[in-house]
Amino acid sequence: MSKITLKLAQQLKQASNQTIIKDEARDRWFTGAELATDVDQLEDQLRGLRVGHGDLVYVCLPNSALYPVLTQAIWAIGATMHPVAPRTPAAEMQAELAAHDYAAIIVSDSLVSAAQLNRQTIAAKLQLATADSVTLLRDAAVDGHVPATPTEEDVALILNTSGTTGKPKRVGLTHRLLRNGAEHDIASHRMTAADTTMIVMPLFHINAQVMSLLSTRLSGGKVVITPKFSASRFWPQVQANHVTWVSVVPTIINILLLNEKSRATYDEDRNHLRFVRCSSFSLPLEKLTQFQDVYHTRILEGYGMTETASQCTLNPYDAPKVGSVGKPFGTDVAILVNGEFVENSHETGEIAVRGDHVIGAYMDPHPDSFQDGWFLTGDLGYFDHEGYLFVNGRKKDIISVGGEKVAPAYVENELSELPFVKEVTVIGTPDDLYGEAVTAVIISTPGDQVAQRQAVFDQAQRTLAPFERPKHVLFVQDYPRNATGKVVRPQLRRQIVARRIGEGA
Repeated sequence: MSKITLKLAQQLKQASNQTIIKDEARDRWFTGAELATDVDQLEDQLRGLRVGHGDLVYVCLPNSALYPVLTQAIWAIGATMHPVAPRTPAAEMQAELAAHDYAAIIVSDSLVSAAQLNRQTIAAKLQLATADSVTLLRDAAVDGHVPATPTEEDVALILNTSGTTGKPKRVGLTHRLLRNGAEHDIASHRMTAADTTMIVMPLFHINAQVMSLLSTRLSGGKVVITPKFSASRFWPQVQANHVTWVSVVPTIINILLLNEKSRATYDEDRNHLRFVRCSSFSLPLEKLTQFQDVYHTRILEGYGMTETASQCTLNPYDAPKVGSVGKPFGTDVAILVNGEFVENSHETGEIAVRGDHVIGAYMDPHPDSFQDGWFLTGDLGYFDHEGYLFVNGRKKDIISVGGEKVAPAYVENELSELPFVKEVTVIGTPDDLYGEAVTAVIISTPGDQVAQRQAVFDQAQRTLAPFERPKHVLFVQDYPRNATGKVVRPQLRRQIVARRIGEGA
């Protein structure tokens, strides 16, 4: 038995009479015994459908307390779970099911008919403590395997990357990689059995699946699972459940600062947060310090990805540095400069990582992503003289302005200082003279957009080099996003170019 499956089973047994996981949507805590019963029922049903060692299980469900017990049951029989976004369109789901042999399919009731289309299935319906109804579909055309105890090298999870370009890559994470990643998370965040985390990120994503859920369970802590982030309910949920830490993205930080209803529900006397972990991109100094001052908790920024089964770097708990994603933890990090991997390089180059939680290959061939034992992240960055890593943006997102290279993340960071900017994405659009023009696409608070546009130009004049300053500033209601909420830059670029052509710009 893998160490993860053993530890998860032990946790439920040891906490048989204790509440350890809460489904916020149902306003109900579950004991270890209740969760263990659900795991046993799911495991028995999967075995009865001849789903076993090495078989793929497709899961398309919203966040709920069902998620952790379903994950544990699938792992216990040696099968592999492939969770996807709960809002996956039926056509996209059908294409995925046709491309790979999924022995079992577990989806929301609204997708059951679409999942059964053009395939012969056996349907089994269960009633569980964590779910009033859940349907398991067995694809009769896929040969199943005998359930077997998983080994450390068996693939436990397949996750789609949330990359901003091209078709998502499938990342296979073994029991060993997940365990190592979770153990690094536990140590670096000083997690203990006294902690309670709240999951506001989607559970089909590495952040919630490993950083929040698996790490907390392996450390013996408690978990509160919300259907999704809600600004108006965030602080009441944190306060009522004695949450001690939560993992978010910068967008959530911005929303909590801007949303007056949210700020009104905050009660310092009932706040038990040790820290808020934030990743995806760096927060501007002003917003980070404002959040810490308003909500009296520290923000720890880190850097990780699906391919590393969670994080690679984290700001030290007692010595965070604003703007940095911290120092390597349990990971070798180097900068690829002029064809050489240089650790602690002060020059900007592609960030490369390796370690006991980093994949050595994708599920599908992508050899260009690996070199000399290193995984090439596609991100650009550098180390400062104290060994803190700074991320400048994506290699493919770099904008070329008359031969000068502009990192969108750097420009975004400076423009984010403006109080009316909710989100900003900087892209390159065609320019007859310079090749590309820096273009800022902004989601703003209500206000005079003429004045806001001028404020953007003024801020750029003060803080950016001439070639980095936006030539165009446009306002939108939202961006095209992928399943995990990240901006799909190529699609946004096409939309903005079409818009400018339509406006005669």
